[in-house]
Amino acid sequence: MDDKNKGLTGEISSRKYDKPEPTQHQPTLSEIEKLRDKFENFKKALIKKYPFTMALGLIPATASPLFEEDEQIPKEVAAAKPLHLIMIIPEDHYKNLAKIKPEAVKMLKDTKENAWLHVKTPIDLWNYGLDSKYEFLDAVSASFPLHDKGFLGALRVASIHKSLVLRKFEKYVASYVIGGSLVRGTAGKDSDVDTFVIIDDTDVKRMSRIELLEKLRGIIHDYIREASALAGVKNILNVQVYLLTDFWQSVKDAHPVMFTFIRDGIPFYDRGTFIPWKLLLKMGKIKPSPEAVDMFMKSGDQTDSMVKRRLLDAMVDIYWGIITPTQALMMLAGEAPPVPKTVVADVKKLFVDKEKIMDLNTLKTLEKVVGLYKDYEHGKLTAISGKEVDVLMHESEEYVKKMKQLREKLEARLQEHLAEKIHSDVFSLLKNLFGDKKEEDLVRELETKLIKTGKLHPRMKSIAHQILDVKKKTKGKKLNQNELQSLSRDATDLLAGLIEYSQRKEFAVMEKGIVQISYNGMKADLVLTDAGLFVASAQGVQKLHNGKLHASDRKELEEALAKTKDRTKLSLSGETIVMLKKELGNFDILF
Repeated sequence: MDDKNKGLTGEISSRKYDKPEPTQHQPTLSEIEKLRDKFENFKKALIKKYPFTMALGLIPATASPLFEEDEQIPKEVAAAKPLHLIMIIPEDHYKNLAKIKPEAVKMLKDTKENAWLHVKTPIDLWNYGLDSKYEFLDAVSASFPLHDKGFLGALRVASIHKSLVLRKFEKYVASYVIGGSLVRGTAGKDSDVDTFVIIDDTDVKRMSRIELLEKLRGIIHDYIREASALAGVKNILNVQVYLLTDFWQSVKDAHPVMFTFIRDGIPFYDRGTFIPWKLLLKMGKIKPSPEAVDMFMKSGDQTDSMVKRRLLDAMVDIYWGIITPTQALMMLAGEAPPVPKTVVADVKKLFVDKEKIMDLNTLKTLEKVVGLYKDYEHGKLTAISGKEVDVLMHESEEYVKKMKQLREKLEARLQEHLAEKIHSDVFSLLKNLFGDKKEEDLVRELETKLIKTGKLHPRMKSIAHQILDVKKKTKGKKLNQNELQSLSRDATDLLAGLIEYSQRKEFAVMEKGIVQISYNGMKADLVLTDAGLFVASAQGVQKLHNGKLHASDRKELEEALAKTKDRTKLSLSGETIVMLKKELGNFDILF
């Protein structure tokens, strides 16, 4: 299909991406440095004398004839091909222009450079747009900035984006307009740049307007990143895309955004659409339809219901602002997050009754907001006053503060519990291995019998010493949460080593058929043989026979051991242990 006849839908479906061609010579890095150096002193002197200067830029050489003709610069001056600089000052200082310009020109002459200075206000630039002199705006946008408070950068990103859009959609762009802080003269280096693109969709026949608008927005918004990168500014480019038919309908419906857009906007490009609208609006010829007036009147009647709806929404937001941190604390305490139906009872049981870290006044806030939400859910609460919302908001803020304090208390308590568990687990196992001794002695036994002999890794020594003092350090707040968790992991390694050693020792003892026990402050060996079980202690040797212990001697024991074929297959049955308890009383098996 011929490109000229493919229409707007064809332009969209092609998805081609055309970068704008350079409109002027792009100076090299060395040329830029030379230009900057040439006018550095002039710039400093100018900004010192006129600190309100919004921008100072060097106009592209290709645009010089435009300004020379527009301002009727003498032919002999133009023939010398001077560099053209533009100084932009706020509109408030326009009344002093007759004084500012001669002094600025004198400063420029002191540089001995062949240059011409143009002093403009933003209104002067906007008049270029209103007079359809868009090439002047493009030239100013492309100026090399010697000084810029954000004005030139904002113009530049909008101009580049406009070029990208025009090259893609050619004759379908009805208007490209700038507005917002840039037009109001309040733009800074980081200010957003607001632009509007109106696309002529009157020839679209094979695509719905909703689909067309979405595709247009996608393509035009894709160009924003490219324009921002090429402009080299931080300003965020906000682009609104409208179809011509939809835009005009919104104007007839008296949409405030459209009226503001037409009233304040400045065209960067227009094909005879936007400027006539602007003039008609100024003349009072664009007026809302009777239907639009009725619609706006009805919106006033809807205000009451909308406000009530939003106040209820605020109450719901407050409810979740209280419930969510409450559930978080329950999870921190090791409980499942409670459902809203039972949350008050669950919180009272855990934090008020058990942990005793929450007072009843705080609980009442939770109970109040849960009650309101239940009434709202069941349709009993249909309205809430602004005063009640204010009270709820204040109470919720206090509640959240309390919850943060409770978290600190709960975390401290959980740390103490964890420290207690680490200490108890390790030293209980050490007592089983080395007997009921002082904790310091148990640690020394660990070092002497297991670490120095190579049965445990050397790092277990420092871990054991840390666990020895962990309870004191936790209470003294000398350990933070991360350090305690790290020690918990180390303690797990130590416990695993001790359990493995204990199992190896138990296996070795059982392999010999000898089990050591303690009872009544005494120790004895249970010796398993094919002839029966013997109990050997410092008091002598006894043999278990028919559920009773009878006196025996070492000779009978040695003969029984000699006749036993495989002692690894012998076992200490539960029935035997019961009989021993009847004879010896309670006893502990030692490993």
